[in-house]
Amino acid sequence: MRKLQLLLLLAMICLAQQGTRSGIDRGMFDPTCKPCDDFWRYATGTWVDKHPIPADRARYGTFDELTEANRERLKTILDVATSDSAATGDRRKVGDYYASCMDTASIESAGAKPIQPLLGRIAAVQSRQDLVAMLASLEVLGGVGATDVARGSDPDNSDQVIAGISAGGLSLPDRDYYFKDDAKSKTIRDEFLKYSQNLLRLLGDSPAVSTAEALKVLEFETTLANATLTNVARRDPYNRNHKMSFAQLEALTPNYDWKADFRLLNVSTSGLINVAEPEFLKAFNKQLEQAPVETWKTWLRWRVVSSRAQYLSKAFFDEWFHFESTVLSGVTEQQPRWKVCVASTDATLGDALGRLYIEKHFPPEAQRRMQQLVVNMRDALGEELKAADWLAPETRQNALRKLATFDPRIGAPVKGRDYSAIAVTRGTYLADKDAAAAELRKENLAEIGKKRDRSEWTMTAPTVNASYSSVLNSITFPAGILQPPFFEMDADDAVNYGAIGVVIGHEMGHGFDDQGSKYDADGNLKNWWTDQDRAKFEVRAACVVNQFDSIDVGDGLHHTGKLVAGEAMGDLGGVTLAYKAYHRSLNGKEPPVIDGLTGDQRFFLAYARVWASSQRPEAVVRQLATDPHPLAKYRTNATLQNMPEFHKAFACKLGDPMVRPPAEQCKLW
Repeated sequence: MRKLQLLLLLAMICLAQQGTRSGIDRGMFDPTCKPCDDFWRYATGTWVDKHPIPADRARYGTFDELTEANRERLKTILDVATSDSAATGDRRKVGDYYASCMDTASIESAGAKPIQPLLGRIAAVQSRQDLVAMLASLEVLGGVGATDVARGSDPDNSDQVIAGISAGGLSLPDRDYYFKDDAKSKTIRDEFLKYSQNLLRLLGDSPAVSTAEALKVLEFETTLANATLTNVARRDPYNRNHKMSFAQLEALTPNYDWKADFRLLNVSTSGLINVAEPEFLKAFNKQLEQAPVETWKTWLRWRVVSSRAQYLSKAFFDEWFHFESTVLSGVTEQQPRWKVCVASTDATLGDALGRLYIEKHFPPEAQRRMQQLVVNMRDALGEELKAADWLAPETRQNALRKLATFDPRIGAPVKGRDYSAIAVTRGTYLADKDAAAAELRKENLAEIGKKRDRSEWTMTAPTVNASYSSVLNSITFPAGILQPPFFEMDADDAVNYGAIGVVIGHEMGHGFDDQGSKYDADGNLKNWWTDQDRAKFEVRAACVVNQFDSIDVGDGLHHTGKLVAGEAMGDLGGVTLAYKAYHRSLNGKEPPVIDGLTGDQRFFLAYARVWASSQRPEAVVRQLATDPHPLAKYRTNATLQNMPEFHKAFACKLGDPMVRPPAEQCKLW
């Protein structure tokens, strides 16, 4: 008996010395695939095969699995809030809103009535003067007309909030959808015409009239799209920086009544205004003069119904779903109503719902451990910058200052938005949605002319994502992502560094990518590089661009390297930094072999596991055209092809698909 007890004690000591469990599930592996041939498939293949894409989704992966789990948690919170007649504050607000969304009987009974007052005002437009007044009034709603007035930081003084004007008015995902002449793009435009016809018919238009109107809408939006920046051009912040006075804005678009617009929005005309796309405003001005008033009215009716179709009765919702989800992303089945309403509540009253989520699902210890990981990652990046011998001392000093001023946000906003001014009434779903949007817009516009609130978040606490803000020089990690497989309190350090550590490094890296590197430590659009260092940086960025341009993802499709460069650089920098931080955390000790895997192997497997995912062909096409993020498989493989540390961990040799020739391997620092 004593011998058995001694053996058990020795086993326990051995486990304690090894640390926590590995956190790696071998059941995800595809044993038929070699890690040096296709590491993404090797690390995730069986999981992908066992998790087909649900009929109500365009893709499914570990991100989506965690998002679904969070939705279940939010549903529980909202179900309780909805049934609690004594609820007050946040609980009452989100409960009433969720109840309105779930009340499909009232939504069905209302039909198109919620948008009839707005449609009536459009129908009453008779002259160009009426049209301009109508367009100005639509600015109060936002997202309907061709322009959008919003707050934004002064590019040269990020602490100061100024007015900004952006281009809008396009119903397709991107301006290039209006011009590509491949078969898929033509099919999408044909489906868009059907979609437009069907929604306009639901408003009472005859088949012949709606057909002609749909053609007008597509032609009008094509004209606007022709003057809109491409996604690649928009990535360069200098292409969106055109500050001018109010008088200069009026001179740029003399056919529009900006005075009425700003007066309705309660925005002063005395400050500077940043016009993101002056060429678009010129085209907008030309259409105000030349396009028939009836064309404008047709387009505005379309914009009103299309922007609100998902909040109306089933006939409208079904048309919206068919085009937006089936045609554009390949989704064949609608989500259960409760999922739609959870997502809508999070999008509309996110900080209120987030506060309730944090109470139940984000313990203080998780926050403390994340804070330590951020510190370790910051130290690792600091070492990289100090060791980058290609940087001049001046550039290195500026880079280190930027790193030192990073503002990490973890879990949820310290303050969060107050929704007490928003009126929510059960049984009036679209009115509730519009009331919340109008109040939020009012509060945002009221900040123009004031000092920037640097504590504000752009994501809600339950969100499974992370972000970097160039203007705030902040990195944000909501509580939603700080759960397995990204972050595990009891897992081996190799796994946490390979997953959430890479996410931290990725977001830090955005401060130094093709876009973020153009902002200084204070969030100002300012060159802090020497000319020679900037040129060297561009060469390193070009390596990543060329790598992704050259990858055939199937059916002859490719990423646009300049579109995905920032995210791809974030991945490469994130993995590099997290690997170094992991080894720093070992303090010179050799990590144990756990479940037959070395520490380095566990690190890289944890990274690949994050990108376990399948995607519908339509969604792939849409992502390649519009999304700055590479496809999941290549976020794993293309990144690791550049890393000798990975090659060593899995004994990959030159000539293996997972090994780029040394001269072609991309390196950031």
